[in-house]
Amino acid sequence: MSTQLTAFLDMIAWSEIGPALLAKSDRGYNVCVGSSPQKPILFNSYATHPRIRSETHNSDAAGRYQFMGRYWDHYRKQLKLADFSPISQDKWAVQLIRECGALEDIEVGWFDVAVHKCRSRWASLPGAGYGQRENKLADLRKVFVAAGGRIV
Repeated sequence: MSTQLTAFLDMIAWSEIGPALLAKSDRGYNVCVGSSPQKPILFNSYATHPRIRSETHNSDAAGRYQFMGRYWDHYRKQLKLADFSPISQDKWAVQLIRECGALEDIEVGWFDVAVHKCRSRWASLPGAGYGQRENKLADLRKVFVAAGGRIV
């Protein structure tokens, strides 16, 4: 995986989970929706998507990229994922980026364009419009560059 793509995945994880919770978990790979740094909700097995529902958030999002359980079976089959391990989660996230048509934008350094294209997949990205907390593009740029990404 390229440095650009790895930095973009790191940015998504930072945006979805936050740096404090990333540090208190398995780099976010075992985090359930509704977690906070003060009260992490973590799952113990990577065998499958945990599908642990948060009634408060009306969601069962889980993992580093906060994937919804209802999509697990589709992507597990499509990508031939053996489990919900970190490698599988990364492959799934890359597939979502591919579906958004943002892979080339990431590679050439068109960060803002890539974030805009991916906003429908991750509620924390600016302009997502899901009524949840959205991070500022300027903050996401800093995280991307700090993770080794290059913006042109």
